Order: sequence, then structure tokens, then C-alpha cells
Amino acid sequence: MGGADCNSTDFGAAAYWDARYSSPSTGGKGRGGFFDWYQAYPALRPILRACVPTSSRVLMLGCGNSLLSEDMVKDGYEDIANMDISSVVIEQMKEKHMDIPQLTYMQMDVRDMSLFADGSFDCVIDKGTLDAMMCGDDAPHGASRMLEEVARITRPGGIYMLITYGAPKERLTLLNQARCRWNVELYIMPATPEYQLKRSNGASHASMEKVKLTVDGQLPPDYVFKDPESNFVYVSYKSDTASENNSIVGGQGETTTSE
Repeated sequence: MGGADCNSTDFGAAAYWDARYSSPSTGGKGRGGFFDWYQAYPALRPILRACVPTSSRVLMLGCGNSLLSEDMVKDGYEDIANMDISSVVIEQMKEKHMDIPQLTYMQMDVRDMSLFADGSFDCVIDKGTLDAMMCGDDAPHGASRMLEEVARITRPGGIYMLITYGAPKERLTLLNQARCRWNVELYIMPATPEYQLKRSNGASHASMEKVKLTVDGQLPPDYVFKDPESNFVYVSYKSDTASENNSIVGGQGETTTSE
């Protein structure tokens, strides 16, 4: 689902994803495969470990057949709920991970997560799901409903971690809607192999850069992308009070690398 390309496909529809996960050519049950959109755990590990304690209750939005949750459990995370609109992939993942009690799976629509009480999760992780909703037939309204639900089920002080191709001018408009109060930090991560590695003491490491946004929530005018196909990682902290104004925080030029 590279870039921001939205063709005639309704990426917000269960029928599309059920068909995709039923097909051996796209990682369905016949191939028994896994697939990670955008970034895999080794690249995301530094920011996850820095921001999300292993004891956190985590929700993985639109989990698909990604290895991210499994890899997080292997690294010590204790409680990850996984949801997807596709009943096909949920049944596949339940079967694959039946012996991993730290992982639970449920079929659910991100636009209606009423099964979860307010403030149920310490962290909600979204790797491409908002991008898919922005390519749905009901965009941008479906995406707005999704973000209202994310804000509702995240505890005060909790984190919504969004990995996306959407630049700040596109995504902050959604994050800053009236019912969602977030303090947002932005990281930029290379997405293509030739840009993903940096050299550190003779070793290669996946890297991401923390970027300070302007007062109106945009990238600095002189910012230059190291990789034109970079992913944006928004670490959004839910404000403790609904009356608190939205704000953007972050430090220019800091780099996070894998260990």
C-alpha cells in the first residue's frame, strides 16, 4: 500500500481484506506467510522500547498478518490485543499464535470499538491502518471516527503511535480534531533499503530522526528528506484533560538507532 496512492479499491471494507488474506499470492493461509507494511520490529524497536514499557497493555490496530506483535512478545511485551476488520486473517492469526498467551485476536472495525471501555489501553499502535482508512469509500469521515475511538480507548497519558506515509500537513489535521487531544512528537524514518542504515562504530543500524515542527505544525521549511519515501512516526500522548490545547513538541536533529 505504498505512498498515498488510493485507487478505486475500498481499503476500509472487510470484503477487500478477506479476499486478500484468502489469496495464497498475498500471504493468505495457503502460503502460511506473514507480511509487514512499512516497517518491521527491528527498525521500530528503539522507539517502542523508549516510549512503551513492556508491561503496557497494547492494542495493535489492523494487525493483518504482521509479525510485529509476535516480535514484541519475544522482546518481553506482556499483553497485546490485536484487531482487524478481516475475520479471515483473525482466524489465521489465532491459529498461528494459539500457543502465545500474551497475544489475543478479535475481529473488529476501527470505526466502532465499543467492545473496549474508555481508557482501556496504555498504547495503541497503528502501522498503515489510518492510511488505509484514508483510502476508504467513507474517507475522511471514517478516518475521523477511527481517531475518535482511538482517543476514547487510550488512557490519559497513554500513547497513540502512528506509522504512516502521511506528512504533518495531512495527518495533524486529523489528529487535532475537536474530540482528540494529543501532544505529538514526530520522527522520520527511511523506508527504502539504501537509506535505512547508518554507520555507528563500524556497525549498521536502522535509524530515525526526531524533527521539531513549526508553531503551526509543519515541517521546517529547510528540512531535507534523506529518503524521499520516508515514513512518518507520530508519537501522540493523550492529554490528561480534555480542555488542554493541542500542542506539538519535539527536538530537531536527534537520531534513534537500533541496538
